[in-house]
Amino acid sequence: MSNAIKIIQKNKKAYFNYEIVESLECGIVLEGTEVKSIRNGKFSFGDSYVRIINGQLVLKSLHISPYIFGSINNHEPDRDRILLASKQEIKRLKRKIDEKGFTLVPTKIYFKNSLIKIEISLGRGKKLHDKRNTIRERDQKRDAQRQIKHD
Repeated sequence: MSNAIKIIQKNKKAYFNYEIVESLECGIVLEGTEVKSIRNGKFSFGDSYVRIINGQLVLKSLHISPYIFGSINNHEPDRDRILLASKQEIKRLKRKIDEKGFTLVPTKIYFKNSLIKIEISLGRGKKLHDKRNTIRERDQKRDAQRQIKHD
């Protein structure tokens, strides 16, 4: 059985606003209609983030649109969702957040052997000049690709 990974969506805003230091793969507790909506790509990261509440990782502000064919038992789009990780990992992340001022942000949602996984990352907020450098580097890469394509 291979680890077939298919990325559904990346959180580009997180990569732009934060300097990503370290990542962790987590499971996510979902209802049935949420799984179907994610499979259809009907979700957005927006300003989602992760908090540690009562020793659990809780994903906040991830919008998963209601499933079109769902009944009255459809899910609530913006509810808090629990992420699955080991207690040791959660303690380690909590120490880093408390000591060094990091933020936990979701960076990817993907399928791994038909299971939906989410990658959360420890990020340090970028300053305005760092964001400008990121934009400049991205524009230079784009220009270089255009030059290669036209030559």
